Amino acid sequence: MAAESKRHHLVVVGASAGGIEALRSLLGALPADFPAAILVVVHLAPAGTSVLPEILTRAGELRATAAADGEPIEGGHIYVASPDSHLLVEDGKVRVTRGPTVNGHRPAVDPLFRSAASTWGEAVAGVVLSGVLDDGTAGLAAVKAAGGMTLVQDPAEALYSGMPDSAIEFVHPDVVASAADIGRALAAAAGEPPPDPPSSHGANGNTFLEVDRGATEEPYDNAAPTGLSCPYCNGGIWLAHEHGVDVFRCRVGHEFTPEALHVQQSGQVEQALWTALRALEEHAAMSRRIAQRMTRGGQSGPAARFARRADDTVQQATIIRRVLESPAFAAAEAADELDAERAS
Repeated sequence: MAAESKRHHLVVVGASAGGIEALRSLLGALPADFPAAILVVVHLAPAGTSVLPEILTRAGELRATAAADGEPIEGGHIYVASPDSHLLVEDGKVRVTRGPTVNGHRPAVDPLFRSAASTWGEAVAGVVLSGVLDDGTAGLAAVKAAGGMTLVQDPAEALYSGMPDSAIEFVHPDVVASAADIGRALAAAAGEPPPDPPSSHGANGNTFLEVDRGATEEPYDNAAPTGLSCPYCNGGIWLAHEHGVDVFRCRVGHEFTPEALHVQQSGQVEQALWTALRALEEHAAMSRRIAQRMTRGGQSGPAARFARRADDTVQQATIIRRVLESPAFAAAEAADELDAERAS
């Protein structure tokens, strides 16, 4: 798919599983005099430190560093999100925050893309690389709506095609190509960063970008309550349609695309079933203790009732255990766990 004749001054890149190799290919195709700034989010484990800036520096001619909150955005530099922190753009500067997780991640791709689109508008180029699930789709849609350039790695090349497939389906990007060809397309369309940072203009019309933190009945405009609960805080979830993409978000700001919410819910189901199994087995054990004590005290009638209650509870626990240990349930849970692990 050919690129439109768009000029960009800021590049935002999102990736997950398999994304580091794609990033290396993309950055290796950029010249040493590449004029635009690049901001990168790769899903990272929250603990420990990341060596990603060093890896990306060795991949090409541009220097990569861990983003620092408040630093000005300069051309020809790569800013990398750190573990357990979102990377955002605000009035021409880098913002590093520990806001609520998005699609189960911090850092996440969508917040970076949305903030860049809201601040820089058509001067942004958004890139989605290899990864599972659909993080990056809503953010890339915001970039497109703001007039920016949209590029997606060819799913046939990506190690994991979930993120590229979703972005292609919902956003219809300007460029679908190999990671190296994306790098060459970015180089051909790059421009110097504007000398004066633009102010946020909200061109993407994002419902969830600015959250009213007050105690309101409906914290989000143009969004409807769903009756669902947040997997992280158990609060109510609202649904908004952003540029053709469904986005779920709770009052405090945990946010999910449909696939990400499904994965989180699956983990909750298994946890709830194991909790129920434990509670039933403990209840049965306690009922048997009471029955035994009453038998020793000569209270045969009450003892029999507690023994029957224990037997009934064991039967209920057995049903839940069979569900948990069934091949069909195990296969479904394994698939969801694999998606979650690959996305982490």
